[in-house]
Amino acid sequence: MSLHLPHERQRRALGAQIVLVLVMASLAVAFFRIQVLRSNTWELRANANRIRQLPIPTPRGVIYDRQGRILADNVPGYAITLLPGPVDSMRATLARLSQYMDLPADRVSRILQTMSRFGREVIVDGDADFEVVAALEERRGEFPGVYVEMRPRRRYLLGNAAAHVLGYVGEITAEELVSGAFEDERYEQGMIVGKGGIEEQYEARLQGRQGLKYVEFDARGRIVGDFTGIQTNEGEPGQDLYLNIDLELQEWIHHIFPDSMAGAVVALDPSDGGVLAIYSAPTYDPNAFVGGISQDLWDGLRADPGNPLFDRAVLGRYPPGSTWKLAAAAIALDLGVVTPDEEMEVACTGGFFFGDRYFRCWDASGHGMQNLAQAIGNSCDVYFYQLGLRVGLNDMLRRATDIGFSQRCGVDLPQESQGIFPSEREWWNRTYGYSPREGEVLNLAIGQGPNSQTPLKMAQFYVALAGDGSAPAPAIAQGVELAEGWSLNLAPEHLEAVREGLRRVTAPGGTAHVGTALEHWEVIGKTGTAEHELSQAGLREPHAWFAGMAGPPGGPPEIVIAVIVEYGDSGSGVAAPIMAKTADFYLRRKYGIPVDSVQTYGEHLRQGRPTPWYTRRYPPPPRRIPPPQLQDPSSSEAVPTALSTTPSGPTGPTQ
Repeated sequence: MSLHLPHERQRRALGAQIVLVLVMASLAVAFFRIQVLRSNTWELRANANRIRQLPIPTPRGVIYDRQGRILADNVPGYAITLLPGPVDSMRATLARLSQYMDLPADRVSRILQTMSRFGREVIVDGDADFEVVAALEERRGEFPGVYVEMRPRRRYLLGNAAAHVLGYVGEITAEELVSGAFEDERYEQGMIVGKGGIEEQYEARLQGRQGLKYVEFDARGRIVGDFTGIQTNEGEPGQDLYLNIDLELQEWIHHIFPDSMAGAVVALDPSDGGVLAIYSAPTYDPNAFVGGISQDLWDGLRADPGNPLFDRAVLGRYPPGSTWKLAAAAIALDLGVVTPDEEMEVACTGGFFFGDRYFRCWDASGHGMQNLAQAIGNSCDVYFYQLGLRVGLNDMLRRATDIGFSQRCGVDLPQESQGIFPSEREWWNRTYGYSPREGEVLNLAIGQGPNSQTPLKMAQFYVALAGDGSAPAPAIAQGVELAEGWSLNLAPEHLEAVREGLRRVTAPGGTAHVGTALEHWEVIGKTGTAEHELSQAGLREPHAWFAGMAGPPGGPPEIVIAVIVEYGDSGSGVAAPIMAKTADFYLRRKYGIPVDSVQTYGEHLRQGRPTPWYTRRYPPPPRRIPPPQLQDPSSSEAVPTALSTTPSGPTGPTQ
């Protein structure tokens, strides 16, 4: 037996005790750190498995018209959101959801891809029907990870009537999220943002700041309810926006525009350039986009040959036709190459020879000798051919560019087409590969050739004619700073000479008189029949234009309107009545006069309604009649008596 064995055992026991004490001390220190020093950290980690953070969408700013009437607001709606989890579990949940709502396979695939890519909740339906919500709430236990909440739903009160100007809202895309337009920290995947129109233009103002809420889950991943132990951030709603748009006028234009035709109407306030109405047809219902548009409806809109998603008022470019003759007249007066009373050297006999080409007038019988106002009233092409030659190609290009016919108006919308008009002779070389001859100015002077303008640009130009020659940038929203406008630099007497030509168009005997004569207001303007490639080939009718202004007789114009009807053929027969009815509606409401659906003189004639106001507005000129004959007893010759007059009937249009 070893004498050292008891001592060895004691030594080993002591070592074990020391090790045990060290282990227990380490555990005590670790437990102290976990339970005391880092208790908050572990508590948060535990809560993270039980509580999830969700955004609270805040209402977008309300959009009002110029009278404070609501154009777009928010109403309570329901959204169904799927929270992230295992892919198989989410796929099974979506399969069960499809029993109560329309969830095509491609939509399910996109939801799963989005969730896998971003690792966050995805809105399954941003505008769920109440019946679907009720069915899910009754079966909440069957849908772990599905969250149903009430959230603001965008509503457009005018529907189709203001779709293009207001735009619509939709979920932000991954491409938009990384674009420069959404750099603000407010934006994240799943948010609803403005798309097109005012909604997109003023997105930063209309969009609020999302709040936060915390949702509690049980051990099986089912939502227990809103967790109230942690304070909820309510967020901030968006700012309201007031527009220059007149709600009732916008709706009226939608009502009177031919529902089988395409085109646009732009109405401006000549005092400041404010946009009273801006309409494009055909159109669509922006309410269909709220909460996500169905794939079938989206495909139908894109496949529609009428292209209802295209805003013709600011994106459509058309040959301006005779409505542009006023620009040629203004340029000629500004350059001093013609005076208002001056007649051209060659009378109109139905056409005009320049070089070896014969340029026709629209009226083959001709108009004879005319001054400026007469040529505008008759829309005489021969007069304007010669006017263009007096101006010269170089000066026509330079001055038209100064006015802005090759530029945008600067309206506060996210998109606007730039007008097409050569700024220099090199344009022909770059575009067609040849050097232009002086004869190019003949077509330009009558609004044809390489000249395409938006309805908005033509309306802005007529604002300059309606006032002192200056044209501010058209403004849709109130109180915004836009690009600087331009000026015609015309003397007052020259502007009046141009307006006198416009009066002749709508006066008795003028081409647009029957379609524009109104009981209470004076309408002046210019028709246009614009040729294009299809019409020149005999495949479609020309486009119909009318641009002009209206106001109380003898007073300044109070509204400027440009109308384009694609393939409308007749500016006087199709576009002019739309302009007159639009002006009549606006001015009647402005002055408190009841609105009548039968407005123009032409409508009264077609419906057989009496028009006692017509002879008051347009008294016929006196007409000489032969005096009665007195017989001298000594002579067979008649003796004339004093002259007498009698009124004549109403005069119809000459074209």
